[in-house]
This record gives sequence, structure tokens and C-alpha cells, in this order.
Amino acid sequence: MPSSQLGPRERVAALQRMADERFDVLVIGGGVTGCGTALDAASRGLSVALVEQRDFASGTSSRSSKLFHGGLRYLEQFEFGLVREAARERKLMVDTLCPHLARPVSFAIPLEKSRWQRFYLSAGTLLYDWIGGRRSLPRRRRLSLADLQRRYPGLRTTHYSGAIEYFDAQMDDARHTLTLARTAARSGACLASSVRQTDFLKQGSRVIGARVQCLESGREIEVQARQVILATGVWTDRVQSQVGGGDLRVRASKGVHLVVPRDRIDIDGGLVLRTATSVLFVIPWKQHWIIGTTDTDWNLDLAHPAASRRDVDYLLEVVNQALVHPLVHDDIQGVYAGLRPLLYGESDATSQLSREHAVSEPAAGLLTIAGGKYTTYRVMARDAVDAVARHLGREIPASCTERVPLVGAEGWHAAWNSRVAAARKAGLSLASFEHLLLRYGSAIDELLEAMAEDPLLGEPLEGAPEYLRVEIHQAVTREAALHLDDVLTRRTRISVETFDRGLAAARPAAAIMAHPLGWSAEDLEREIVHYEARVQAERESQGQPDDHTADAARMGAPDVRTGPSQRARGAKVVPLPR
Repeated sequence: MPSSQLGPRERVAALQRMADERFDVLVIGGGVTGCGTALDAASRGLSVALVEQRDFASGTSSRSSKLFHGGLRYLEQFEFGLVREAARERKLMVDTLCPHLARPVSFAIPLEKSRWQRFYLSAGTLLYDWIGGRRSLPRRRRLSLADLQRRYPGLRTTHYSGAIEYFDAQMDDARHTLTLARTAARSGACLASSVRQTDFLKQGSRVIGARVQCLESGREIEVQARQVILATGVWTDRVQSQVGGGDLRVRASKGVHLVVPRDRIDIDGGLVLRTATSVLFVIPWKQHWIIGTTDTDWNLDLAHPAASRRDVDYLLEVVNQALVHPLVHDDIQGVYAGLRPLLYGESDATSQLSREHAVSEPAAGLLTIAGGKYTTYRVMARDAVDAVARHLGREIPASCTERVPLVGAEGWHAAWNSRVAAARKAGLSLASFEHLLLRYGSAIDELLEAMAEDPLLGEPLEGAPEYLRVEIHQAVTREAALHLDDVLTRRTRISVETFDRGLAAARPAAAIMAHPLGWSAEDLEREIVHYEARVQAERESQGQPDDHTADAARMGAPDVRTGPSQRARGAKVVPLPR
């Protein structure tokens, strides 16, 4: 069986395969849909290559609300089929595909004293439970006003008569997407990040592959494929323009989230608060709360959407209406902004655009998958590969990904049950061992092996002691991390879980990365300066009054993936003052 390892050597080998072989399928885009598509195709026996221009999950797939959810608010739009589909996928994640990454999380929807509202929300959550089918999560329940006040003392309850508590599933989106990529590699797919598609290869009017460039070395490769699938999210229109456009058009909606420490809000579980146009979630996240999200049009830089002061103030204003002790700007540890790829619809409000997905054929040999939501990525991938199968001229097996556990899922329950003895044997505290299990599942053996070879890897990471040094090593040697930003932003969440946005952890993390990546002292310093500049630019953008000024401030920090030619010329990066 092929290895799931995505280290530096595997990346070199993948690029060589792309240069040498002709694949059944080339997937462009390494978000959750692209990685899911690569897994679906590879698990059907197809030869698959995937390229991602930045890092796996570097776009929308690392900046969500971090939930596998059935879509309770879609019931209001009468999208019962979408809710049923999402609830089925949520159950698959919790029960079978990635139980080590998905776990129940409760939410309370406060009930106002209006009898109609109590009936409306009670009926809606009951229908949500019923559509969800067989149980993998606890059932909804009614909380009396006394229950609400006891469990949510930090909530203003003057206008409430109680609450409805329901359950969804929580996950780390970037880690889940990366695990999908590793599972695709284990199934034989050939994957490489930091590889940009620059043009399509054509034979007449038919697309027969893509010309790509490695942004680390500058090497250009022509990747031959019988079918090409675009899974490029908000980049869809831009990439399709290379073949004259397509039937699907995607509209980007910006969603901003705040991260605050757990002790700043005295409540027992998540909250769902109504706004004038949508809902606001307060989501438990380890020792933090995630508050979000906004839902506004975005027509500026797609790679680095920026949160403005207006976005941050809006979220604080809405959540503070419900809290006994209001939050202030100094309570915010992190801010992140992502773009939802919504299919164009008739409504001007992005919150009303469809979260359904669609597959189209903008040119012979080229398919586009767009729209959808994170939870239903597997269905999107299945539909895309089904469409490909009709063009390959031979019989292709049906999708089997509902029965393909992701890396770390097999043996997860036994590993969790034996964690006390295993932690003692590994010389780790139970808390540290559980932390690793909940991030890597049964693949924890890979980290334990590394710690056995180098005991210092079992120590906490300086600047972010809730993570171990071995997790930085794992990110580079097995999880395709190429840059410091990959590690602090997506392999871990240090960039939004610490008040200094990961600055104290940057140098210790870079030092661990340097040897397996072959960095020189100059390379290491460049990575740190790039990361510091990114933090500075994001902080400046979050103080700007609107999207345009925020975007301009964020673009003040160059992307670390500028390509070797620009690095050689010395892209201007201004270090933070010491």
C-alpha cells in the first residue's frame, strides 16, 4: 500500500511522477473539495494527481466555523434535502470516517417570551433532529429559564423564557482537510502543494492537462491527464477564464471570526444568537471561544481576505447585546477571515445564496465543481468523479468513500480506551497524550516514534506550551508543511490562539523545521521575518475602517510563496521592531 506520508522527499517524488506519467484525473485545488475528490477518484482505482498553489486548506477550508453541521438555518429556506444530506454526512464523520477529529458540541438557542417564537424554534429543532435520522449525537432538549441561568450565568436572560439545546459536531477544518490529503496519498494519489497552475494543455479544443510551476524551485511541469477537475472555490471564475469562462459563476462571501479566551464568557456551551439578517454563533474551541460570523460580499484579494475594524466591531456589538460582561478589543486573541464560494443566485444578500453545489463542463476534458458547504464535501467529490467517469471510456467503480476511514481513524476507539497506560509508557502527561490523540488519532504512533528517537520533541513548544515540539516535526516530515505560516496557522492554530499571534513561538518552531526542510540560517530568518510581517499586516488591517483600506493594509505583507525569482530579487519584507 502506498504511504500516507507527505514529507519533503515525497513531494519531490510526486513532482517527478507528474512530469513522467499521464493520469486519469488531475485535480486543481487542495481545499476540502479538491482533497476529497482526489480521495474519491483514487479509491475507485483511478490514477490521480493534485496540485495546490499555496498550502493544503490555505483558503476557505481552514477558515470556517469548524463544524460538521446539518445546517439548521437552511430549514428556514426550506432546503430540506440539503439539511438531510448534511446530517447524513455529519453522522458518517462522527461514527466512521474521522471519529478522532469530530466530536459533539452543544448549542443553546435562547427563547424569547413570544409564544410564536417558542413554537417556531421548538418545531424547527425537532424537525432538525428528525431529519438527522439515526442518532450519532444527543437529542435536542428544552432548557427552562432556571436551567439557562444556571448553565449560562454570563448570558443576559431578561428577555428570555428558556432555551432549546441541540447538538452538532465540531472539528478542526484544516486538520481534517490535511488528513483527507494524507488518506488520498495512501490510496495512491500524487499530491503537491505550492504548485501553481499557469495554463491548460490542449489538443485542439480539448483540455488534456495543465502547465504548472513549483513555487519553491521554479520548475515548470506539463501534467498530462485524461480529465481535469477544477476544485478551486472562489478562484473558479478566474481559472475558468483561461478556457473562455464557464456556466458556473461563483460569488465570494466574507466570513470573519473572533477568538477569545474561554474565561471571558461564563457559559456552559455554545450559543446561537439571532441577528437582523442571519445568526451569530459562539462556539466552544478548546480553551477559547470562536465568535462568528459575518456574511458580506468580497471583491478584493482572494488569497488573503482581510477583516476590518467594522467587521470586528460588528461581531463585538452583536455578541455583547447578549452578555452580562461585554467583551472589549483587548479580549481578542485572534481574528480570521475566510471566503465562502457561493453559486450566483437571484438574491442580492449573500446569506440567501445557495449552498448547493453543481458540476459543469466549461470545456471538453475539463470539469468544474463549485458551491456546496464543508460538511458535504464528500458528496461533492463523488458527484465530480461520477461526471469524470462518464468521459473516461471505461467502467469505473462506484464511490466507496463512505467506507474509507481517514488516516488516524482505524483503531481510534481502542487507542482512546488505553490512553492512560499508553501515556504513562510514553512519558507524557495524560492531558498531553489526549491532546495528541484528539488531533492525530491512531496515527499518534508516528509522533511517539519521533519522540523515542529525539526525547526533546516531547517537550512543550516555547511560546505555545499547549502544543508539543513533536507536532512541528510531524507537520514537516509527514504533513506537507513547507513554510512557518503553514505550521503556525494550519497544522496548529497558534496564530489565533495566542495574544501575540504566534510571534513568541515563531523562532522555536522555525528551528525545528529547519533541518528536515534543509533550511540555511538565511532561510530560517526569512521565514520568521515573513511571518512577523504577516502578523503586523493583519493587525493593521483589523484597525482599518472598511474592506478597501483593510485589504490594502493586509497586502503590505508579501506572500511567502512568491516564487524563487521574486525571493532572489529580494521581495521587500519589513521586520517588526524588537
